[in-house]
Amino acid sequence: MPLLITVRHGQSIWNLENRFTGWEDVPLSLQGEAEALHVGKLLKGYTIDEAYTSVLRRAIHTLEIILEELKLVHIPVTRTAAFNERFYGELQGLNKAETEGKFGAEQVNIWRRSYDIAPPGGESLKDTLERVVPYFKNEVEPKLKAGRNILLVAHGNSLRALAMYLEHISGDEISKVNIGTGIPRIHEFDSKLHLDKAFYL
Repeated sequence: MPLLITVRHGQSIWNLENRFTGWEDVPLSLQGEAEALHVGKLLKGYTIDEAYTSVLRRAIHTLEIILEELKLVHIPVTRTAAFNERFYGELQGLNKAETEGKFGAEQVNIWRRSYDIAPPGGESLKDTLERVVPYFKNEVEPKLKAGRNILLVAHGNSLRALAMYLEHISGDEISKVNIGTGIPRIHEFDSKLHLDKAFYL
């Protein structure tokens, strides 16, 4: 039965500095590189036929480290902006704690965790879902249906959006879902692409 393995990129420099990153193209931190290497070790023994990632280098580099550790640098890799992090608009680059001081913790939490409320000038999770899910359905699902195992390295909010679709998580429930850096999640499907189970390694 086909597998989809999703991984949020390793810690980035701005994760370390507690900044809103969004579409800013910042590199991995040293810890992020170590997290990616650890993912590669965890995934040994899994068959991976193809990989997808965003066009942001923290995700690309994470995937490269994983594939190198697995000796799978030859497999097809697709980079697409459909799997980019949500766009944080005017918050990008700002320190999260300082932003809470300016706007209040409750407002910042709404911008970060709610389903359909966007930060100023940015995307809501709903907006992110509306680019992630159509691409996934059109491009990735046919390959899963053909029995190919797929590795997807992306971002906290693009993966939260995808989890809503795959795991039938409601707009209210998704506010409680947080996806940590560098932790693989395995999705096992039956032959009709119904999700049998999903779990973290």
